[in-house]
Amino acid sequence: MKIGVFTVLFSKLSLEEMLDKVASLGLGAVELGTGNYPGSPHLNVKKLLGNLQARTNLLAAIKSRGLVISGLSCHGNPLHPQKKTAKAHHDAWRDTVKLAKMLNIDVVNNFSGNPAGNARSTVPNWVTCPWPEDYIEAVQWQWDKQLVPYWKEEAKFARDYGVKVAFEMHPGFAVYNTETLLKLREACGKNIGANLDPSHLFWQGMDPLVVAKALAECIFHVHAKDCRIDPQNTALNGVLDTKHYGDELKRSWIFRTVGYGHDEAWWRDFVSILRTVGYDGTLSIEHEDSLMSGEEGLRKAIQILDKVVIKEKVGEMFWA
Repeated sequence: MKIGVFTVLFSKLSLEEMLDKVASLGLGAVELGTGNYPGSPHLNVKKLLGNLQARTNLLAAIKSRGLVISGLSCHGNPLHPQKKTAKAHHDAWRDTVKLAKMLNIDVVNNFSGNPAGNARSTVPNWVTCPWPEDYIEAVQWQWDKQLVPYWKEEAKFARDYGVKVAFEMHPGFAVYNTETLLKLREACGKNIGANLDPSHLFWQGMDPLVVAKALAECIFHVHAKDCRIDPQNTALNGVLDTKHYGDELKRSWIFRTVGYGHDEAWWRDFVSILRTVGYDGTLSIEHEDSLMSGEEGLRKAIQILDKVVIKEKVGEMFWA
């Protein structure tokens, strides 16, 4: 199992500078953004698609530093009700799949996307309750008319390129928990699975250890990101919170770096469960901790993960 980083954290650095920084921190993998919400600060996807030498140079730069690519990421909303946005996100997704094939990468991370609540609306609608009946009807329309038809076709497209689709279960999108991920996987194909990010599960009241067991066959990628629940604010207002992420004192929860929401013992259990269910890929650190600089948060995450990551398999025994 490797420790890596989602490199949009270093968006102000050039590709070479970013790779040097990652290698200097002792990491083993990079997750590269290719467009949509994370952006593509280090890759010119169109150039890479059409230029073999550019792809060769990219892979050589990564390999020369002892690194591998854990996945490509184009988190977006290809089901956005505004056609211009949907097309841009769809095109970035398809280009990413094509590039993954050319780079011999088998995982692309994405969101499921989220459509409007009906054919007339112009904004996405994330439904969180079944009543009044307008809401349950909206969910049925989203799944039957939008989500399943789109991802059934796109899962086949990805399969044709040898790519697995790793959805981050993220509130605000149609796939946000275990049930919705498995529902889409059942409807659209076995190459749909999870980019397992515990931070979004914590604040919904889910246990990532239980989720990992339930998703044992379809964990394709993992984000290492923590979340701190404020017990007083949550007791007062619950966990659904639309206040800005920078309003830390008033929010019910905030994202934290690894170890600042849950202790080392929890992360040890998480890594052990991942290995038990057969995941031996990368823990890709995603930094969104508003109380720390990117470098500080990343270094603190590495310190914890270096202690708990199970790096070798000896016979049938795993050693931490």
